[in-house]
Amino acid sequence: MALLLPRNIRASLRRFSVRQLSTTTTLHHPTPPDSSHPPPPSLPNTPNPRTRTPLEKQFETWLQTLKPGFTESDVDEALRAQSDPDLALDIFRWTAQQRHYKHNHLTYLTMIEIAVSGKRYRVAETLMEEVIAGACPASLPLFNTMIKFCCGRKFLFNRAFDIYKKMLKSQDAKPNLETYALLLNSLLRKFDKLNVCYVYLHAVRSLAKQMKASGVIPDTFVLNMIIKAYSKSLDVGEAVRVFREMGLYGCEPNNYTYSYLVKGLCEKGRVNQGLGFYREMRGKGLVPKGSTYLILVCSLAMERMFEDATETAFDMLGNSMSPDLLTYKTLLEEMCRDGRGNDALELLEGFRKRDSFMNEKTYNTLLNGLHFLSRDL
Repeated sequence: MALLLPRNIRASLRRFSVRQLSTTTTLHHPTPPDSSHPPPPSLPNTPNPRTRTPLEKQFETWLQTLKPGFTESDVDEALRAQSDPDLALDIFRWTAQQRHYKHNHLTYLTMIEIAVSGKRYRVAETLMEEVIAGACPASLPLFNTMIKFCCGRKFLFNRAFDIYKKMLKSQDAKPNLETYALLLNSLLRKFDKLNVCYVYLHAVRSLAKQMKASGVIPDTFVLNMIIKAYSKSLDVGEAVRVFREMGLYGCEPNNYTYSYLVKGLCEKGRVNQGLGFYREMRGKGLVPKGSTYLILVCSLAMERMFEDATETAFDMLGNSMSPDLLTYKTLLEEMCRDGRGNDALELLEGFRKRDSFMNEKTYNTLLNGLHFLSRDL
């Protein structure tokens, strides 16, 4: 029968059937599934992108800030604006990979300072090695910063002197007063034992000669370190020679200068000369360090110079410093051994009145010692 229908009627019937089927499908509401059987998860059309970390977002923001054709000053400004040293390093490394750009001494200096302040010491060491290898032109502030970093790390002590030798050969980064101060201060940390002092004294002497030869004028701080090195090595003749040269450089000795000299001379056995420097400094109104007072009092007592020792001890008390038990024992017991037991007892009472820090235990210990010595003599 369908074959007998005209063509236009058959087409209308087909369109009506399709429209009816579409309407029926749209209006159909399927039966909700049983709650005991959750529906299968729907699969997304596209996978979710990985969530970026705050550090990555900041990094991308700064990359947008650095416009094409950025300069070393732009990079330096971007590095200094970072509170996170790792983000600063990411920016530093990314910019180095861009065409027509190369880091200079300014950006390396900034990045090393950021790494050190952020305690990224391995990063700072790597950057330093890049500079030594020639990654950027030489710069005095950059090289001094590198030396300072090395001097603060025990295992990089020798590397500091490698940088110094490179500076000597450089035209744009010759060592200055800060360089020598850093190296001398680093050497003096090694002067804790007498036998070690002799090992490093040669380095101190070489630095002092090179400083003179290069025309660098030392200040009191640097000269004090040289005097201290000689004094601790008991090469007091050289220490006094440097002291005499201070006026040539327009430097005035201070209490540290005299203290190093007095201690070195007393330890060398030249007590009279040490006493002379002590009196010279006191005449200038300078006050010795407490350890200088103690060594001087003991040295004078051992030389039977009891009046000078007593005067020095009372001067120490007058400057709000107190002798320790060993210093008191040395002075009082040496007086007792010299047959001046009564003077020693009287002096002990004087110390007790003047020394507010002397407690009963210290007083009784000293008193018992004097009675014991007086009985045996």
